[in-house]
Amino acid sequence: MSDKLYHIELSRGEMPRYVLLPGDPGRVPYIARQLDNPREIARHREYVSYTGMYHGIAVGVMSTGIGCPSAAIAVEELIEIGADTFIRVGTAGSLQEDVRVGDLVISQAAVREEGTSVQYVPLSYPATADLDVTLALRRAAEDLRVRAHVGISHCKDAFYSEEPGRVPLDEFHRQRWSVWRKARVLSTSMEAAAIFTISSIHGARAGEVVAIVGDTAGNSPIVKLAGVDEAIRCALDAIVILQRQSAQP
Repeated sequence: MSDKLYHIELSRGEMPRYVLLPGDPGRVPYIARQLDNPREIARHREYVSYTGMYHGIAVGVMSTGIGCPSAAIAVEELIEIGADTFIRVGTAGSLQEDVRVGDLVISQAAVREEGTSVQYVPLSYPATADLDVTLALRRAAEDLRVRAHVGISHCKDAFYSEEPGRVPLDEFHRQRWSVWRKARVLSTSMEAAAIFTISSIHGARAGEVVAIVGDTAGNSPIVKLAGVDEAIRCALDAIVILQRQSAQP
């Protein structure tokens, strides 16, 4: 009987402790090209997995698919096989005028406006990133000299609900977006709340760096790769910082 987990088709020892989590399966080999000796180790459903080395550190990369339900499965099964530090590397829409296309957002916490994390704990439980991971991401962004904003992000399930006139709850969503903007929520995407919540519950570490590819506040078109390379490099360099810290006495 196989010991590989049902969804990700990996078993204990096949993934290192550090794992980057893009949503898009197509972005996994793109990220893996930044690693030494990259190797595909699994491909099942939306979960494409690679491993490699970065500055002598073993790094995994696995796609989560779109949204919190599939991201939750990814994190649950990765923790079960021994991974313990996750950085979501994705894209997002801006909710603030000063958060521009091509900038990075490093999430300290996520608004839990999705339906997965509430299956674990009540909404009064915060979806927070790990402090060490967040500070490492901030330091990496500073060293790279890229525009990065650190703060609260927003997590949702329905991508198209933010388009004016698209859904019957249009007026409701318009009011909610206004609230989040006034509350200085920086950006919106679809995975962080589950990744943060589940990691916290299981004693793992998680963080997020996203590239801003559209202006949700202004409903502008998406610029597909704006800031993506910078987000990937920021995440990888943050792993080097975290590893250096773990090696200190």
